[in-house]
Amino acid sequence: MKRVYVVSGIDTDIGKTVATGIVATALRQGDCSVMTQKFVQTGCSGISEDILTHRQLMGMELTEDDRSGLTCPCVFPDPCSPHLAASLAGKEIDLKEIEEASRKLLERYDILLLEGAGGLSVPLRPDFLFIDWLMEKRYPLLLVTSPRLGSINHTLGALELCKWREINIAAVLYNVHGCNVTPAIVEDSRATIERYLYRFGFAAPVLTLQSAGKEQPDFMFLASGY
Repeated sequence: MKRVYVVSGIDTDIGKTVATGIVATALRQGDCSVMTQKFVQTGCSGISEDILTHRQLMGMELTEDDRSGLTCPCVFPDPCSPHLAASLAGKEIDLKEIEEASRKLLERYDILLLEGAGGLSVPLRPDFLFIDWLMEKRYPLLLVTSPRLGSINHTLGALELCKWREINIAAVLYNVHGCNVTPAIVEDSRATIERYLYRFGFAAPVLTLQSAGKEQPDFMFLASGY
């Protein structure tokens, strides 16, 4: 069965791009046909910088879909919120164009990992948030968090938001790559997130992501459902 998973995070710069590349790499090693897509890219021109990072982590050359812009149809030069970046470019984010790109990619691949921009509540338009779109599409979510300072607060807020918005969380990706915190913080933050994940009624695992190249969790459950 064809599947789309959305990769979003508790905040910007939490590691969504690295997490997307790591999960895609692990699934490809399990003989899954996998592609990644970037919802909206700001702060660059041409091919999405995050798509370039995905391919590097996946050990792949750029595909024709990357070069044609299919894996990221919306790229804006100003490094700011998607709605503002689009406005500064004299445009509006075309959700139908993004959804059509996803549909075409799913014709060729079994699993599509769709990386969002910023966090769950980032505006796509002045009156429309990324989580509004996610709620409409009903795609399962891979929520990226970390043990860095402030992550517990942001993660629990994101979990509560997903509960009330009825977002399906497939897994929480606990990104420890590059986090300069003590082992006690890493352990306690994860335990707290797990406790509240189940308290909010989610039966999703918390999976620790190591640095690229190190042994990663088994993500094959994503290929057969969540």
